[in-house]
Amino acid sequence: MTKRIKKHRATEIFSLSFLDVVSCGFGAIVLLLVISQFSEPRVTKQMTLELKAKIEVLEKQLVKLEGEARQADVELRTKLTQLSRLKEKVANLESELNMVKARFHAARTDQEARKIIARQLKEARQKLTEEIKRLQARNPVRFHPKSLIAGVPVDSQYIIFVIDTSGSMLRFAWPLVRKKMKEILSIYPRVQGIQVMNDMGEYMFHQYAGRWIPDTPGRRRVILSRLSSWAPFSNSSPVEGITKAIRTFYSPDKNISLYVLGDDFSRGSIQAVIDEINSINRPYRGKRRVRIHAIGFPVLIKEAPSSPNIARFAALMRHLAEDNGGCFVGLSRLP
Repeated sequence: MTKRIKKHRATEIFSLSFLDVVSCGFGAIVLLLVISQFSEPRVTKQMTLELKAKIEVLEKQLVKLEGEARQADVELRTKLTQLSRLKEKVANLESELNMVKARFHAARTDQEARKIIARQLKEARQKLTEEIKRLQARNPVRFHPKSLIAGVPVDSQYIIFVIDTSGSMLRFAWPLVRKKMKEILSIYPRVQGIQVMNDMGEYMFHQYAGRWIPDTPGRRRVILSRLSSWAPFSNSSPVEGITKAIRTFYSPDKNISLYVLGDDFSRGSIQAVIDEINSINRPYRGKRRVRIHAIGFPVLIKEAPSSPNIARFAALMRHLAEDNGGCFVGLSRLP
């Protein structure tokens, strides 16, 4: 038998079919590229428009929020202002409430204050009577009826006036102050020196600060005339004037009388003042060199009867007069 021998054909890789497939692939790719190139501007434009629209919306929302924030800030400032006014109003109401409470308390103690004042005036009158008797017994020759004003001794060669120039004194007691000044000067026919200060220690005549004013009839007229318009600042406390007068003019070889004319003692400790005066008005040969006399004007009894300063002034002046060889006179009424 004859054997058939089959011949195998060699397979071609780059056949026509393969090339067709490759060509189609490349064609599809090219077609996609062409399509994308044509659609890209439209897509970009659409996205840009959408983004702009969103940005406009956000900007409008931002403007609206900024306006709301400004409005909220204005409202907050208004509320803070209202709160501040309310706090101030509350503080004023609390102050008024405290004043009402104080007035209520003062009204309750008014009767007691009047009793205290009446008792102290009675004690002052009794002390005045005792002082007159004591001085007349000690110096029966040196005193005569014209040498006394309400029993006040006038054996000094130098006199100092410490006058309360507070508003209450100037408004209600000044004519009586001028009258008492004239009376006091009249019972000293002749002295070696005079000085006039207010309760703060301010001199009536600054050219004579720290030294004595010569005693002449003309100078006395000038003092009384100047008193009518003299109104330096006052804190309604005679302590500063008294202490300054003693510290400045105290001298072991001079007999000095210090007259305090006032209506109240508004602040400070009575005992502290007494102790200070005792320390600076030192005795010399058993006698204090500065006599302290005082005249109390009943201004507050009429204008503020519940004020404790009336009793404080009377108590302080009574003690100072007693300790320093003088007299305290409490006037009962204003003219």
